[in-house]
Amino acid sequence: MHANKQHDIPLAEAGDIVVVVGVKNVRTGDTFCELNHPVILEAIDFPEPVIRLAIEPKTTADQDRLANGLSKLADEDPTFKVNTDEETGQTIIAGMGELHLEILIDRLKREFKVEVNQGNPQVSYREAITKAVTHREVYKKQTGGRGKFADVQIEFIPMEGDGFEFVNDIKGGSIPREFVPSVEKGIKEALKDGVLAGYILGGVKARLFDGSFHAVDSDSYSFEIAGRLAFKEACSKASPIILEPIMAVEVVTPEEYMGAVMGDLNRRRGMIEGQGNRGNAEVIKAKVPLSELFGYVTQLRTNTSGRAVSTMQFSHYAPAPRNIQEEVVAKAKGIKAQQ
Repeated sequence: MHANKQHDIPLAEAGDIVVVVGVKNVRTGDTFCELNHPVILEAIDFPEPVIRLAIEPKTTADQDRLANGLSKLADEDPTFKVNTDEETGQTIIAGMGELHLEILIDRLKREFKVEVNQGNPQVSYREAITKAVTHREVYKKQTGGRGKFADVQIEFIPMEGDGFEFVNDIKGGSIPREFVPSVEKGIKEALKDGVLAGYILGGVKARLFDGSFHAVDSDSYSFEIAGRLAFKEACSKASPIILEPIMAVEVVTPEEYMGAVMGDLNRRRGMIEGQGNRGNAEVIKAKVPLSELFGYVTQLRTNTSGRAVSTMQFSHYAPAPRNIQEEVVAKAKGIKAQQ
């Protein structure tokens, strides 16, 4: 491929950039190779989306076209996610930044002929616990016939990163082996909704170390519910916090606008990490909370008469300041109250 000109070639070698037409069931990150000489390259590690948006078609007639367009865009872009909010029924799209979602919505209009209404961009916060807590949960229910019973004792421990680890420390068969995966399943389900504001909670190690069961009333579902309830109770007492996504921002600007650019980044709670030269321009690198970057590109153009450019990508999650945490939790409680 050379811009808009195409040249058919009989083969491609290492280093060539080519376009293959008519290939189905292929996604970003897949490897092409000979069937008799398979080559599997390391998968690309894509970061989780950090910004989300609720959209809906302007007319009900466009519902199918919207679903089709979103499905195709998600297939070709692994950093773009689509899901339906179970509580509100809204279609939620998520991506790596404001501009990313703007481009995808524009593509829906141009390529799939779908006009959409959109809500305000929302930051995808995370939750975490900051201290270890041990909790015993006894789930007991009697409904006339066979009842429900599960008893678990679990220690929840904060750990680095945003993953989840489950440890089975049951000794002596206090909980039958077949019920242990159900406890893990219940905890994993509860992780999706956190304990403060309904955001995913990560960085947790759960150690199941004791419990009991009833020979008649215990079943897998009872232990799943017990695991879920234990998580909610324990993590609410484990000093949970809100984590906010931090973006790595790079601004290339003429020297005369350096002060204005750095002042603006500081007002957005940015941490300047370095500056240097690139040709005749100055380069500023900073870490800035995503929640402070809405409309940043427009403001940067205004501050620099359109002469500066910026790029940003997700860096990491960090504890949000107390006032931001309080706002996020209050907003989440307000939305639940309205529902």
